[in-house]
Amino acid sequence: MQRFVVALLAAVDAAIAAAIGLALILAPATLLWVFGFGTAADWSALWAATASVWQLGHLVPLDITLPPIYLTAAGIDEAAASFSLSLAPLALTALTAGLAARTGVRASRSEAWESGLIGGIGVFTALAAGIAVTGANPLAATPLGVAIALPALVFAIPATLAALITEWREADVGLIARGRDALEIRIGEAGLAAVSETTRGVGIVVTGFVGAGAALLTVALVARGPQVVALSQAGNADVLGASVIALGQLAYLPTLIIWASSFIAGPGFAVGAATTVAPAGTQVGVLPPVPLLGVIPESTTSWLLLLALVPVALGALAGWMVRSRLVADRPRAIADGWGLRATIAGAIAVLSGGAAALLAQLAGGAIGPGALAQVGPAPGAVGLAVGVEVLVGAAILLALPSGRGSGDDDAEGWRVGEPDPTVESETPPADTAADTAPVAGAADDEPAGNPDQTDTQPLLPHPRRGGGSPLD
Repeated sequence: MQRFVVALLAAVDAAIAAAIGLALILAPATLLWVFGFGTAADWSALWAATASVWQLGHLVPLDITLPPIYLTAAGIDEAAASFSLSLAPLALTALTAGLAARTGVRASRSEAWESGLIGGIGVFTALAAGIAVTGANPLAATPLGVAIALPALVFAIPATLAALITEWREADVGLIARGRDALEIRIGEAGLAAVSETTRGVGIVVTGFVGAGAALLTVALVARGPQVVALSQAGNADVLGASVIALGQLAYLPTLIIWASSFIAGPGFAVGAATTVAPAGTQVGVLPPVPLLGVIPESTTSWLLLLALVPVALGALAGWMVRSRLVADRPRAIADGWGLRATIAGAIAVLSGGAAALLAQLAGGAIGPGALAQVGPAPGAVGLAVGVEVLVGAAILLALPSGRGSGDDDAEGWRVGEPDPTVESETPPADTAADTAPVAGAADDEPAGNPDQTDTQPLLPHPRRGGGSPLD
């Protein structure tokens, strides 16, 4: 019964995730449809357009075919009548992925994560299939299998990862818990340190990488605000049209953040074939009349190459955090192991570079015919640059000594033969012992000092060795 309830709740979560994405598209599209076309508009076309935008927001590429009447009215060459549109508005992607991860966490904490995943993924896949079938549009066509599979993966992958990570961290029983316990026994404490600290370091780097891109984009919007306003005014759009354009740009804001992050890393991004926007130099042609693209500079200065120090600093920050935790939480024999530190630094660099390449892949695509078929950062170049830069920063910090001192220390981190500094010694100081010594000539049967304060408390067990005297 519990598994059925968990599956049902996950199915409701999946339906809500799909409905929120559709509502965010359908609401402004409806206003545009009503005020732009009136009551004579074809409402079936409104749903087809909404379905196409929803699919694009879930990484589904669209094959656009403009009708001849539109080509004549707009004066567009027939060679540009057909093109691919694959640059996804990542705001919709991130929304679905975040809601899916929430579903996975809730399913895991309900102790029936398998049922929750089956229910949630199954319902979202069914809804994606319904949207693909009912929203089929000859003007924005896509293969039916792709239109179903890619949205399902956008929901399934974050939900599954979130459920597995939550199970790994919190579960006491179950398949994942047994696998975790077996792996802990197999790889030992050094292996656990490598896994946990690598995960933490990668999280620091990726979060900082995206945050740095958002900061750079904000600075660019402030610095080049007049150009953005000029492009907006050049469009001569009315209030409704300007509102729709603003919402569309907001949907692409995470995409531009990834572009800015790629610019910081060094390789930059392209806004068309044979174009480059990078700190080393900028070469762009005629840009599409999109106001937000006004942040792209016409030229760059060599001082911007210093931005490459940002990923190096992120790697150093990750290395410092990992080193601090190793020194504080691990025995010295593990914390000072050069092999462990080198493994962690290399793993952080490789995984951070892979994450940057994945983000660059998601933020690239095509937005039109001809030169506009190549837009966004190059995943391989961005991943390689971030990996090398992070490796430099992480290696510098992890190569530093632990600072625990040197000498004949045991594996627990203090000198052999000396008391554990975390436990107060039961032996009184020398001057106190002298004050409480028996007075010469006193009766042998008379206790020395105050008989009511006789110390009868046993020695405390050693906190990390499982027993014995602190002086062992």
